[in-house]
Parts: sequence; structure tokens; C-alpha cells
Amino acid sequence: ESIGGYTNGCLEGAQPVPLQSEGYQVVRSERGRYYAHPRTVSFIQDLGKLSARQINKQLLIADISLARGGRFAHGHSSHQTGLDIDIWFRLLNKKLTEQQLTNPYSISLVDKKSFTIRDNFWQDSHFQLIKATAQDERVARIFVNSVIKEKLCVLETADDSWLRKVRPWWGHSAHMHVRLHCPKDDNSCIAQPMPKEGSGCGYEVESWRLKPTPPKKRPPAKVIPEQCSMMLLKQ
Repeated sequence: ESIGGYTNGCLEGAQPVPLQSEGYQVVRSERGRYYAHPRTVSFIQDLGKLSARQINKQLLIADISLARGGRFAHGHSSHQTGLDIDIWFRLLNKKLTEQQLTNPYSISLVDKKSFTIRDNFWQDSHFQLIKATAQDERVARIFVNSVIKEKLCVLETADDSWLRKVRPWWGHSAHMHVRLHCPKDDNSCIAQPMPKEGSGCGYEVESWRLKPTPPKKRPPAKVIPEQCSMMLLKQ
């Protein structure tokens, strides 16, 4: 059960994501961040199969959640309920070795000085993967760098309704952050409001050029859900 919100919650009855399966591998498993809601495990396995069979690429899965969810010791403030997945933009033609998985490297698709896509790294596979992920009904949002969102807007020449789910956010130039909807039976899971109507292309995404770095504000302290208090003490 996913309990609380994506940035303030926990995860009961988590399942470990298989570290290797068709179409994907988990990187840096020694960090223990590969636990997830069972619905998320199924989603990752389905996306791996899609990537292998339709896009002909192997995915690298990074941070998901801890065994009981909650906040990581460092890094993300989200990934607390087993419903968030980081998927690297380093798409592979073949799987990595065990040694390479322990010390992998990622690639950024964005030149941060010129605020443009790095054409030598961008592949049509990136467009196919992000679109297929957004069209999955289990997906609530996908966070990517705003430059990547602009690129997707240019490339989509037909039905752009799926782009509503693709949200510009600081960072996210080397991976996409996939966020799933709260499972229907998880009554203590707090859903995030849906993005506003429309594709978010045009002025909405272009306005991010005016705010290339996040504001330096200290977020307000959050009261952890009561159901999570004792569970996270054991982690």
C-alpha cells in the first residue's frame, strides 16, 4: 500500500523490482532503492518489454523507493511511496555487465549553456519511449528538462494530447522521472492534481527559459502520516 503523498509518505508491503528482466536493468542496486508498489513492478516490466520489442533498446532503471518508502538519506524529496521511477536517457543496444551496473554513467540530452538539445545524443528512440510511457494509463506525470519538452512538442505533429503528462522541471536532463497514479485500492495514498488541460507546448514550456534554475526557498516542514511513523523508524 502506498501511504501519504509522493513527497511525504511511505510504502507497506513493497516488492523488490527484479534487477534484470526483458528490456531493462537496475543500476546501483547496492543503494537499496529498487523497492516498489507491486503496480510499479508490473509497470517497469511492461515498459521493459515494450522497449525491447518495439524500440529495440535496453533501459537503465535508477531510483525507485526504499523498502518501506520514505525519504532517501540524500537526493530526491519524492520517491517515498513506491510510485516514482527514474529511467535514464542512456538507451542501450545491449545489456551492461555486472561491473558496469555498479559504476554506470548517465548522459545529459541538454546543453545547459546554450539551452538546447545535444543532437549527438538525441535519438528517435527517446521520443518513442517518452510517448509510449505517457500513453500508459497508469502514468500520472513524466518530469523532464524543459528543453526536452520543447523538443517533444516540435516532433509531435499529430495528436499531442499525451504531452499534457510530460511536465518541465529543473534538472531531469539525463533521466525521465515517471510518476504513477495512486492505485485505486490504496485509500491512504494522496494523489497529485492532474496537470491543467492542454499539451503545455508553446508559451507554457518556453517560459521556462526565463527560470533556468530552481528558486532557493526552504520548503515548509511536513508532518509525516501517522501510519508511516513507526514503519520508517525500522528502516
